[in-house]
Amino acid sequence: MISKLWHKLAMFAGAMALAGAAHAAVPSVPDVTYEALGLDRSATPKQLHEALVKRYKDPEQGYGKGTMGDYWEPIQLSTYMDPATFYEPPTSMRDKAERKECVECHTDESPVWVNAWKKSTHANLDKVRALKPEDPTYYKKAKLEDVEKNLRSLGYLKEGEPLKEVGCIDCHAGINQQGKIDHSKDLIMPTADVCGKCHLQEFAERESERDTMIWPNGQWPDGRPSHSLDYKANVETTVWAAMPQREVAEGCTMCHYNQNKCDGCHTRHEFSAAESRKPEACATCHSGVDHNNWEAYSMSKHGKIVSMLGDKWNWEVELKDAYSKGGQTAPTCAGCHMEFEGEYAHNMVRKIRWANYPFVPGIAENINSEWSEERLDAWVITCTQCHSERFARSYLDLMDKGTLQGLAKYQDAHAIVSKLYEEGLLAGQKTNRPNPPAPEKPGFMIFTQLFWSQDNNPASMELKVLEMGENDLAKMHVGFAHVNPGGWTYTEGWGPMNRAYVEVQDENTRIREMIALKERVAKLEGKRTSLLDLDSTAEKISLGGLGGGMLLAGTLALAGWRKRKQSEA
Repeated sequence: MISKLWHKLAMFAGAMALAGAAHAAVPSVPDVTYEALGLDRSATPKQLHEALVKRYKDPEQGYGKGTMGDYWEPIQLSTYMDPATFYEPPTSMRDKAERKECVECHTDESPVWVNAWKKSTHANLDKVRALKPEDPTYYKKAKLEDVEKNLRSLGYLKEGEPLKEVGCIDCHAGINQQGKIDHSKDLIMPTADVCGKCHLQEFAERESERDTMIWPNGQWPDGRPSHSLDYKANVETTVWAAMPQREVAEGCTMCHYNQNKCDGCHTRHEFSAAESRKPEACATCHSGVDHNNWEAYSMSKHGKIVSMLGDKWNWEVELKDAYSKGGQTAPTCAGCHMEFEGEYAHNMVRKIRWANYPFVPGIAENINSEWSEERLDAWVITCTQCHSERFARSYLDLMDKGTLQGLAKYQDAHAIVSKLYEEGLLAGQKTNRPNPPAPEKPGFMIFTQLFWSQDNNPASMELKVLEMGENDLAKMHVGFAHVNPGGWTYTEGWGPMNRAYVEVQDENTRIREMIALKERVAKLEGKRTSLLDLDSTAEKISLGGLGGGMLLAGTLALAGWRKRKQSEA
């Protein structure tokens, strides 16, 4: 195993050396993305950006309201969640302003924006040009040169012309815009493709998630789950489209808008790289019952080291230098998930194997596949920055097997409740179970039921098992993945799943005992059999265990009462 890993590392190092010479465009963008875009590595920045934007704005590939757009209407806030589709300049503002006036006016109107911008790299590019090699942020100088190269290719800068600053106008009207802009006509809300005009490499890396998150047996659509298509995954979820409570539904959108914008991680208007590298930047979205990555990580030893020692690290250094130059001594979200075989990029899905949701049909079956093993090897490379290969592989094996054990517990409970559903025995199933709102279809344990309920849809047992898979099992896996033992054994994961499993078993027993009791009463009323004639499985169940005597006594009393009433009549 060890020799195999080092052989792969050596081959990778050689390939990267060759790639640096041959792939002059963006070496960090994988070949499959260039192929998907119909480009070769000699493509100019303009050609690459145009191809990326064409795909990015293609309704067939995730742009706009989606195929379920007829079922939902945007609310006012949707303007900002998907500005490319919904944003229009404010017609009430007819002011015209030039570059300098934007700053002067907004210093009074929205001072926090301006103060954040003044602290940003955007506000003082000459400071970047003056950086010395010994400065930990010296890498930004080369980044600025790349930005200027991109803008020259796109026609926003003349040959040899430097970019003076990135101010309000550049992002909200047009890059290097001269003269005045009209608030009521020219304003835009920047989307990822706008950021990509300057930050082409990062935009292309992010968009490459569409091409590298491909499941071998189609368990999920191509590119999902990933940041590059998370809005599509949102608007094409049936419950989200069907929910009349649009304000509640928008809670999903406020994380899934990352497909459209970059400021989910790089907060306006400072757009700090250092901020985006801290685990807290990921916590807004990657938290909660179905993807509690932040909770699991922050309570792990890794997370605790960050909380105890992180203020002593230099977060300004380039991510690849965090350990060697930044003083970092524990992994972070960005450090693990942006790394792939020794390189760092805005593609965060090239190592995904489980994707938080082990219950999705086919996901567990992938784990022993060649596809999964290759991704496992990539994780070993990540872990061996701090640990031995033997330790890394033993822990990853623990994670896989433990997750499968949790999956088996969920599947047992699911089978029990599924059988009750098939037999029509869930509470109110035949009398009080309305259909969900369109476009969702009626069914057993559908995602809708986590956010929509009416009468006995869903039944409480059904919801309990749904939460076992969608919440508890997901927490269990995430606990394993982030080395948080309480998150998979006791506090979360196995412990709550076990309690839910017991409750499911109890309820199943009560339902089937009640069925048996009703069958006995029906036979007695029909005078077709003796009370003690136990010729059916259901009857035997009804009299089994401690409760059998009580059921028998109740049956006798009920039968006697009904017989007296009949004779009196």
